[in-house]
Amino acid sequence: MLQTTLRNVVRNIRQLLADSANRWQLLRAQYRELGCPQREVRGIRLLQAWLSPEQLVQFNKYGYFEVTGCQSGKRYRICYGTATNIHELDQYGRPKAGWCFVPNQPLVPGDVMLAQKIALETDEWAALAVAKSFRPTWH
Repeated sequence: MLQTTLRNVVRNIRQLLADSANRWQLLRAQYRELGCPQREVRGIRLLQAWLSPEQLVQFNKYGYFEVTGCQSGKRYRICYGTATNIHELDQYGRPKAGWCFVPNQPLVPGDVMLAQKIALETDEWAALAVAKSFRPTWH
């Protein structure tokens, strides 16, 4: 009886160690993939390909670009980043409100900014319906 119990315990420990090793390998692979600078470069290149000439100049010079909401005509500034990076601008180009909405998957900044640009330019109200507002700060 004791031998059977010991065999079961050993089998369970081996299974636990194998599961842990598999999880560790998966986490390492995900970390390498997310930490890879090439992904970020590809994301920026894709974003730049979608920007208008004026937006591209802004992005290359300041690290942000402005878009116009398709439904309200409001201007938004999308700053480099993945969250709390959208500022609604007043008539003088100053931030008056902040908006945060991101895809439901972890993406590099260029991909997030492209998704935000497309959302605001094609379905502004739906994007803002899921967005969280925040108070913008002056930089």
